[in-house]
Amino acid sequence: MKTLTVFVQTACLALVALLVTAGEVWACPFCVPVQQTFTEEMDVSDAVAIVELTYAPPVDTTGGDEKLERSQFKIVKVLKGEKHLTGDEPIELLYYGEGKLGDHFLMMGVDPPKLAWSSPTLLTERSEQYIHHLGSLPSEGAERLAFFQDYLEDKEEMLARDAYDEFARASYEAVINLKDQMNHAQLVSWIKDADIPASRRRLYLTMLGVCGDRNDADMLEGMLRGDDRKLRSGLDAMIACYLTLRKADGLALIEELYLKNKEAEYADTYSAIMALRFHGEETDVIPRERITQSMHHMLDRPELADLVIVDLARWEDWSVMGRLVELFKNADDKSSWVRVPVVRYLLACPKDEAKKHLEELEKIDEGAVRRAKTFFPFDEKEEATSAWETESKEIVTVSYETHSDMKVAEDRHPKTENQAANATNQARQPKRSQATAAPTDFSSLYTTGAVLLAGALIATAYGLSGRFMQPQSSES
Repeated sequence: MKTLTVFVQTACLALVALLVTAGEVWACPFCVPVQQTFTEEMDVSDAVAIVELTYAPPVDTTGGDEKLERSQFKIVKVLKGEKHLTGDEPIELLYYGEGKLGDHFLMMGVDPPKLAWSSPTLLTERSEQYIHHLGSLPSEGAERLAFFQDYLEDKEEMLARDAYDEFARASYEAVINLKDQMNHAQLVSWIKDADIPASRRRLYLTMLGVCGDRNDADMLEGMLRGDDRKLRSGLDAMIACYLTLRKADGLALIEELYLKNKEAEYADTYSAIMALRFHGEETDVIPRERITQSMHHMLDRPELADLVIVDLARWEDWSVMGRLVELFKNADDKSSWVRVPVVRYLLACPKDEAKKHLEELEKIDEGAVRRAKTFFPFDEKEEATSAWETESKEIVTVSYETHSDMKVAEDRHPKTENQAANATNQARQPKRSQATAAPTDFSSLYTTGAVLLAGALIATAYGLSGRFMQPQSSES
């Protein structure tokens, strides 16, 4: 029963964390955090400690079915929850990692008084200093990011990943305030390195947009016109950075390569739209009216026009009403999905002309109008505008190429004893598809997904027969 309680608590904490982050505006509008940061994990733990491995059972080479023996750890330093760690008894749990006697680890526990401990994370002297320093940092702002900036692309992948996640969760204002402390030359070097994972390239391109100059814009233009797709990974952030540095003058190139060009790949065109959407929503570098002019080119590509109609409506660009009505009327099998967005555009439009068009289009395709109204049941302009803002704030991923993204180091998530008996805590290097994401404050789907995920976790708890986390003692 205790195991079930721990699992449900963990699921609920996951739900809270997801719902909270759903409303955040992250520093990198095109970055998605890989996992919880050390700070976030420690915040939701009841106890956190640096421990030392004092006993490791001998390796059983006979393949027998004897009961698995636990390793023992002594507490070296308590970082949180000292009231729960009053005794001198060792922490006992199954451990099959590469740590040796005397090595230090980070461990976190929940559900006192009989704490359930996560799998230990092996620490080097450097990573231990990193963990110690976390508690002295301000909770947010440029000063906090200045510390993590020194660990981006760190030789210890665990620290590099944590530093990246800190930036991905920080506010855009904080990263702008870091401008004077940014290492411009290092950012350019990373962006030129084709082996840097796309997820991190997006962060460095966002930072370059803050501290870069027109010389950097020339470099980015060469990459945009080039044929090396690896150098163009993270294309959405690259286009956004280019436009930040070149401003409205840069739109002509983006229109030429991705919007007017009907031969452009879908993924590339979508990346350009994401970059335009970012500038239309998050910055004032380019007048919104000029951005909408660029988006108008997508109306000449009926099969992709639906990608921008939501933005045109949200930004109240009613100048293309006639063109959208014609798109509805002329839609074929390759562009039929444009009809619902067109109806929603007309529903959001306050002009009497829009109502007349709706009556006309309903006679052509009553089903499309009905579907649009089902998900858009508003009559008042204020409510309609709000609905468009929600509708447009979805996270859409587009796969580019598959290569090793991030070396996921020591697993910092709790395991059942059965899992621990058959797995190690060694570093893992999964293959990941590079993806682009819409600005991360676009959170309606993210929030829904959080609720569904947490619900699934809680439901799964009732089917578990083993332990979710390992208790401090060996008692069942």
